Amino acid sequence: MATEPVQDTDPTIGRLISDASRDFSSLIHQEIELAKSELKVSVKAGGTGIGLFAGAAFMGLMFLVLLSVTIAFFINWNGEGLALHWAFLIVTAFYLVVAGILALVGLRKVKKVKAPERAIRQAQETGQLLKR
Repeated sequence: MATEPVQDTDPTIGRLISDASRDFSSLIHQEIELAKSELKVSVKAGGTGIGLFAGAAFMGLMFLVLLSVTIAFFINWNGEGLALHWAFLIVTAFYLVVAGILALVGLRKVKKVKAPERAIRQAQETGQLLKR
């Protein structure tokens, strides 16, 4: 029998579409909530990591300052080496030279940066196509 009458308990197409839409909406809502909870955990861990990196950077800076003073005192060697003011001047000049080298290398790298020509050209072509 190919044509059986529809039972009152059989769902209609409208009812099936409504149920599917509701279920899909619920699924999307639950996926968004899951993503939010995962992001909260990630952001908290990332914030903690950034704080620890900041602490490490500060301690590294303190190390560099103390190392500089130590080197200057080694150059002075308890008054038997160079005078203390010359020792500190040598350490300072060393940092100035390193800073200058880093600045020159950085400047050369920055000058190599170019505009994203292909992306700009593609955007212009897309804009022209949309105007037509």
